[in-house]
Amino acid sequence: MRIGELARRTGVSTRLLRYYEEQGLLRSERDANDYRRYAPEAVHTVQRVRELLATGLNTETIRTVLPCTQTAGPGVRDCSHFTEIVSGQLSKLDGEIAELQRRRAALTDYAAVSDLTGP
Repeated sequence: MRIGELARRTGVSTRLLRYYEEQGLLRSERDANDYRRYAPEAVHTVQRVRELLATGLNTETIRTVLPCTQTAGPGVRDCSHFTEIVSGQLSKLDGEIAELQRRRAALTDYAAVSDLTGP
């Protein structure tokens, strides 16, 4: 399929699809008139890239773990580096959540004080 069809099927702009290709996340072949041609599996690949981006992984990391992803459904093949990356990302998120909770508690304290001293 051509890039426009892939964009339509995935809801991802052609510009972003070209970026994914530049980053090594997506592969295409070129036909005689130099148009990009994508295999039918490219739809799944783009969807998986979008899912992984939504977890907070960057494109460099996604490039290393994308081969571990299964061709259908959630999950991954047995790739030890994928487990390490996911564990690291979970630890990072736990730290960010703890920081957000600390900030929220501080704001709650300020809100409580301002309620007591109202206008």
